[in-house]
Amino acid sequence: MKAIVLAGGEGTRLRPLTCTTPKQLLPIAEVPMLERVLSRLALHGVDEAILSLGYRPDAFLAAYPGGVAAGVRLSYAVEPEPLDTAGAVRFAADAAGVQETFVVVNGDVLTDVDISGLVAFHRRHGAAATIHLTAVDDPSRFGVVPADSEGRVISFIEKPPPGEAPTNLINAGTYVLEPGVLERIARGRRASIERETFPALVAEGVLYAQASDVYWLDTGTPEAYLRANLDLLDGTRGSLPAPGARSLAEQVWVLGAPDLQGEVGPCTLVGDRAQTAAGSTVRRSVVGARCSVEASAVVDGSVLLAGARVGAGARVVGSIIGHGASVGGDCELEPLTVVGDQEIVHPRTHLAGGRVPAEVTE
Repeated sequence: MKAIVLAGGEGTRLRPLTCTTPKQLLPIAEVPMLERVLSRLALHGVDEAILSLGYRPDAFLAAYPGGVAAGVRLSYAVEPEPLDTAGAVRFAADAAGVQETFVVVNGDVLTDVDISGLVAFHRRHGAAATIHLTAVDDPSRFGVVPADSEGRVISFIEKPPPGEAPTNLINAGTYVLEPGVLERIARGRRASIERETFPALVAEGVLYAQASDVYWLDTGTPEAYLRANLDLLDGTRGSLPAPGARSLAEQVWVLGAPDLQGEVGPCTLVGDRAQTAAGSTVRRSVVGARCSVEASAVVDGSVLLAGARVGAGARVVGSIIGHGASVGGDCELEPLTVVGDQEIVHPRTHLAGGRVPAEVTE
């Protein structure tokens, strides 16, 4: 089976990290997000994925020069201009010659949805399109999808005003589509699957939906990105946070050969050749490959991407430090500070919810 993975967005809410690395290539517990998405697809029989790209397509080509990731063959559809969700699906499907039932997923959504079960539901109901639904506390930020007892969608309401949604079940971003749906999407122009394609299918009674309470997370904000990492460390998503991880103590994991001289507390993953100095403390965090945590430093509830450094006496709490970035001695970084790749935070700096460089905002 083929899948289209939507991965064209700029990831503005995760800047400055995404100024250099597309969101889908950011690591989740030392594994690129895209590979976690593809691994889930592979479990359900997807053997070819078409990456729908717009922002920094070169980064994806460089990351997977052999055209394979997580055991899935890759092809690329690079939009000449932003085409929105439906336009991107049509463009990618045309590029790959899709002619059979296929799956569409968002490359920045992590979920344990049973794709095989969703496909079976889709075929059993003779649907033109089927949407996976999940329940959320605040549906006003999503497409809300009320359905009847058979799963036929009654209406598709994109981002209703707060308090006015008829249900808390929302479009979770995994679709099963018949190739005939593509003919409803005009070539070469922007088109929204949520605002155009799905409402048209509702009117014909051929859009279905299936809800589940499995794990689901849109990783598009610093808070959600941190949660995605920590959910793999505290057992929320299973017992092994990353392929090849070894357990040193309860909920303390390592990859490769790190040098651990400091205290490493539960719900922590330390990558290959990372170093934690005597007197340092790391807990509820990912310390990426080749990172350095110096004496008396504290890293708590944070993610340090590969090669990052935390200076002596610094405190990094609920924050994300980019590849090769350096946090100076005696700094205080409080939630939800984000430091970009290769950036330097000067000693004794205090940031709360800041961005480095500072001019990069959401």
